[in-house]
Amino acid sequence: MGAFFGAVSRRDITLDVFFGVDYHSHLGTRRAGMVMRGNNGGFEREIHSIENTPFRTKFERDLPMLRGCSGIGCISDSDPQPLLMRSHLGVYAITTVGAIVNANELIEEFSSDGRQFTAMSSGGVNATELVAALINTQSTLVEGIQYAQERIEGSLTLLIMVADGTLIAARDRMGRLPVLIGKDDDGYCVTFESFAYGKLGYVDEYELGSGEIVRIEAGGYQTLVPARNEMRICAFLWVYYGYPNSNYEGQNVEVMRYRNGAIMAKNDAAVGMLPNVDYVAGVPDSGLPHGIGYATESGKPFARPFVKYTPTWPRSFMPANQDVRNRVAKMKQIPVPELIAGKKLLFVDDSIVRGTQLRETVDFLYGAGAAEVHMRSACPPIMYGCKYLSFSRSNSDYELIARRKIRELEGDDGEQYVDEYADSRTERGKCLLRSICEEMGFDSLGFQNLDGMLEAIGIDRKLVCTYCWTGRE
Repeated sequence: MGAFFGAVSRRDITLDVFFGVDYHSHLGTRRAGMVMRGNNGGFEREIHSIENTPFRTKFERDLPMLRGCSGIGCISDSDPQPLLMRSHLGVYAITTVGAIVNANELIEEFSSDGRQFTAMSSGGVNATELVAALINTQSTLVEGIQYAQERIEGSLTLLIMVADGTLIAARDRMGRLPVLIGKDDDGYCVTFESFAYGKLGYVDEYELGSGEIVRIEAGGYQTLVPARNEMRICAFLWVYYGYPNSNYEGQNVEVMRYRNGAIMAKNDAAVGMLPNVDYVAGVPDSGLPHGIGYATESGKPFARPFVKYTPTWPRSFMPANQDVRNRVAKMKQIPVPELIAGKKLLFVDDSIVRGTQLRETVDFLYGAGAAEVHMRSACPPIMYGCKYLSFSRSNSDYELIARRKIRELEGDDGEQYVDEYADSRTERGKCLLRSICEEMGFDSLGFQNLDGMLEAIGIDRKLVCTYCWTGRE
């Protein structure tokens, strides 16, 4: 994933950009950067690794050098950015979020024309540099942005700061991620998470539509390219990685999760799958509101049988090394024995992707004396790796527990029955539940169905991307 925050104002907005970027730390774990347009008209930029150190710790020492009335910053889950580019379009800073599925093809195309890219230590090409190369083939920045979005398979949302401090923001052609503009008395900001600018004194001003490109200055903003009619905003914004306080397309994340949990409990009761448990709980942190909704609707007490210790390790997917990540995730789980020993527990998690850490959680709960552990997923079984936002980092769909189980049960022939396995009402769907239960050690398992999840989101289902569950746009 990743995210950006930018601001342009009649006052110094260094701290706005600093805190605005920091408020997006839940969306990326590898790199972060800030670029400010100084009073001398030049750009000052800093980029740091945040794999083992939070954003604030790395950038606080840079604040005295980063001053200006216009600036952009980003949290990146991939390559170092923002980048500074010089071309016939002028000097500009650029940061991008998305996924470029056809990156190798585009690089080969440029290479055949004699274009050279800076190779990173991995041997790959910085995705933002590739985007800038596409933009620079056109006669204007706006034409270049449109061209880049048309050529890229995947998604592309970006923010540019030009030499005079003006910002240009572009939402992905299919609107897979949000872009919002906030306003205060001195200027404007642009961001992903609406709560971020609210805490900085800005108020809601405008939400870009799919493919919309906007110029933002201290005195106002202007649409350069109008929004398209199509939209496929990512459902996982509400289910998992959106922050609870944020709103997308008018729908609050936390409220959606309460609704989603309530719908799951109602569905379970309708088919006799509501187990007799002592407590309903949510797997911290994003599973908590889904669990609250489930508990409220089912009439079962809500509890927190274990909590996460976050002062030293605020994010379970940090650092980058997988073995260390798994160890940290395990060490963060601190039990409340009085709420576990001899108790029948039902947990709601936001999703079940590979299942590795969830299996360790179940073992941990039984080790602490739980009598039963029932599991509910707040979304359907994930069948396809995301090709639009790199949400699931699987090298293969068969790293996903649901797809792996289908192959174990039916071999390659199972491919033709993926839709059937995804439906828990079918015999194959029930077989998938039993198989996952046996491997993971659950006493029962249930997945939210697609209709229930979309009902909880609360916008027209045609506007929501459900590719990772259906394999269809």
